[in-house]
Amino acid sequence: MKIAVRLVWYFAFFWVIVLCLGTFLQYFDFKNDSHFLQIKQAAVKTGWYLPAFYFHIIGSSIILLAGFFQFSKKVYNNKALHKALGKLYVFGVLFFAAPGAYVMTLFINRGNWVFASFFLQNTLWVGFTLSAWLLIKNGKVTDHVKMMRRSYSLAFAAVTLRLYIWLFTVFGNGVGFENNYIIIAFISWVPNLLLVEVINYYDKGMVPSTT
Repeated sequence: MKIAVRLVWYFAFFWVIVLCLGTFLQYFDFKNDSHFLQIKQAAVKTGWYLPAFYFHIIGSSIILLAGFFQFSKKVYNNKALHKALGKLYVFGVLFFAAPGAYVMTLFINRGNWVFASFFLQNTLWVGFTLSAWLLIKNGKVTDHVKMMRRSYSLAFAAVTLRLYIWLFTVFGNGVGFENNYIIIAFISWVPNLLLVEVINYYDKGMVPSTT
């Protein structure tokens, strides 16, 4: 079981690194000439979209890495490091990634269901993250761990979203096919959250299980 958990951990870490490195290489020159921003020119011209976009991708890249290492026993047992990364994660979500995502959601042009999915995901993300911070401030460690797992499952949706877009493009009709993006929007985060609920239910120790 431990070997399986470790393999999943390394697999997830690989995709976190791929996403963060890809984001850095593609967007951090601030030239705004990527394919994604080219198809968002109408939104960019409003003056609101671009700052929100960079807030979101920079914040998300930082919190994906910071949050991921919180599931390591070595980091968890290093209280000073765990606390510092936790503060970085909460600050990044509440003041960069999530606010940027809210503004970006206003410019989604894929219909009401896709808008609803991303808006609900972001709202739950803010709620779980804020709740986790308040719980640890009140010394409720077990509830804090559960809530942070929920929060990170929604942060990790940045990875699963792109994974499903790739799968639908390679093995299906792509994101432009009718209803495909609605499906992708929901399966990018709902299964993540359901998996965490299963983990929370069965994990009585409530501590990270990776090395």
